[in-house]
Amino acid sequence: MPTFDIVSEVDKQVLTNCVDQSTRIITTRFDFKGVDASFERKDYVVTLIAEVEFQVRQMLDIFQGALHKAGIDIACLEVAEPVMSGKLTRMAVTVRTGLDADLCRKIVKMIKDKKLKVQSQVQGDQVRVTGKKRDDLQEVIAMLRASDIEMPLQFDNFRD
Repeated sequence: MPTFDIVSEVDKQVLTNCVDQSTRIITTRFDFKGVDASFERKDYVVTLIAEVEFQVRQMLDIFQGALHKAGIDIACLEVAEPVMSGKLTRMAVTVRTGLDADLCRKIVKMIKDKKLKVQSQVQGDQVRVTGKKRDDLQEVIAMLRASDIEMPLQFDNFRD
């Protein structure tokens, strides 16, 4: 029986490369000359540090551009408000990975409402879809791509 998994993942290595690329950009930009600005990454949280809130917002645009060039959907970013501490301003940007339980249930409900001959089940932070026909599975993928889900979705392990 054909199956596939619905996931939302971001590769840590690609994220590290985006942070490094953003760091290289701010070191060469004229408006960041002599400014204490940096990016710090711990797991899926990237902290943007600069002297002024305006510079932190510019750094966020640079970081989002690097993510976009790497093929990561910026809809998975959760941006916190900038916090002024001492003479530096910090902004935490969390890269959300995995599907939470509510979103998994919403996806399963959308698939069941479509009334196709497929079964869907939640497996941790992903949803597995199984059906008899490959065409039904491709119809589910097309329906999910057209829907307005707040997380970017990837479709893995398509097996015939």
